[in-house]
Parts: sequence; C-alpha cells; structure tokens
Amino acid sequence: MKILWINPIGGDLFDRPIGGMLKKAARPGTEVDVISLPPGRPMHLEYHSYEGLVTGDVVNIVWSLSERYDAIVIGCFYDVALREAREVSRRAVVTAPCQSTLLFASQLANSFSILVGRRKWIPKMRENVHGYGFGARLASMRSVELGVHDFQADPKRTASLLVEEGRRAVEEDLAEAVILGCTIEYGFNEKMQDALGVPVIDAVVAPFKIAELMAEAADRFRLYPSRKWGNEPPPQAEVSSMGLFKDGLGGYSILRDRDIATDP
Repeated sequence: MKILWINPIGGDLFDRPIGGMLKKAARPGTEVDVISLPPGRPMHLEYHSYEGLVTGDVVNIVWSLSERYDAIVIGCFYDVALREAREVSRRAVVTAPCQSTLLFASQLANSFSILVGRRKWIPKMRENVHGYGFGARLASMRSVELGVHDFQADPKRTASLLVEEGRRAVEEDLAEAVILGCTIEYGFNEKMQDALGVPVIDAVVAPFKIAELMAEAADRFRLYPSRKWGNEPPPQAEVSSMGLFKDGLGGYSILRDRDIATDP
C-alpha cells in the first residue's frame, strides 16, 4: 500500500516531523511519501485567500500522482480542495483532517469540541462540520489564539493552553471528546488524553488511518471512489484540448518513504 501526504503549503518545514509520525502510525507494508509546495506559495493557510492560491496545486498534485498511490491525504484542517481533488483522483481515495477526525469522534463519543489556533478559523471550520452532517454533535469550537507556526515554537506553552481549553470544553461545554483542529497541533494528543480523561483525536493520524482503511477496502472489496453525478471527473479529451492541469511536479518537494526517519 502506498499513501501520499500533501502538505499544501510552500516549503518543506513540516515534512519530516509529519512523515515520521505517519511512519510510526503506519501498518507494516504501508509506504508513505510526503509532498509540499514550492517556496513562494503561502507558508500557512490561515486566510481563505491563501487557501484559494494553493487549490490549483493540490488538484495538480492529485491529477499527476493519483495513479501511483492507493490513497492521498490533504494535510490541512480546512480540508482544502478535497472535493476538487476527489474529482480527479481516479481510483485513489482522498481524505482530509476535518472529515476524518469527525468520523473518529462519532465512533468514540456523542459530542466533541474542536480546539483551533485562532478565532479567524472558526467560521469556515464550523461550516465544514455542519456540511459533513456532524453539527448536532458539535459541543463547541474553542481557540487558543496561536497561529500555525506558533504551535511547535514553544511546545510546553502550547500543551498548557490546549489542556486548559480542553478542560473547559469537557467541563463547561460537555464535550465527550476533543479534536485538535490543525495538523500542526501534532504531538499533544496523548498527554491531553491523560490530563482530560477523554479521547483526543490528532489531525495527522486520523486522516492517515482512514486513508489506510479505505485503501484496504478498495484492494479487498473493490470499493473505489464513485465517479457518478457530483463525483464525475472532467473528460480527458476536454482537459487535453484546453491544456488544463499540469503533468509533472517540477519545483515540488517530495520526501520519499525511504528517507523518512521515525525518530523525533
């Protein structure tokens, strides 16, 4: 089984730590590659305009590489370009953090809270939660007022803030589980579980494990992505005649499975 993780930001700052997490989480026999966008693309997606700028990159990556992978994960909690990527993924399943963590939470608890970095993020993420059909289970969305690049800058402070808000979500909002609402909130879920006494779902591990599960389902039971109605892909002849999408990945940074270390 081969899975591709897309970090939809410019530069490879988070490729190795996330790749190491995925290797540790992977089943025996699963290969993991990590790809990020060229320098000059946004280094985070805290603004919706930045999300718009990288949507084409994500679609082009999936268009170019989907035949080489059993599953592809888009590593942003906005689930950036998820619908668009699924349209061109051929037989590869495409997952993303928000939808995947909601699936995890729904199997473990009746209600959940999502801990995000900034209040700015909440409206779009709340829309996604309701759009996926999980609005009735959402106890709250709480912010720790940290930007994407702040989470790993001072892990001790980040852990303290997450535990504090997580405790409020459980005790005040009656959340039975907590979701970490950013992929760069990695590395805190286990200590939070010990402190809070509820499941804490990591936004890196959840979409990766869903990707593994669905790739196995495709292999064993021929459960491939639907290509009817809303999931209908654009005709190849039309794409070719208009010169749409880009084949090839010049400038993109690809970290191969063989080069990923599992040590911190």
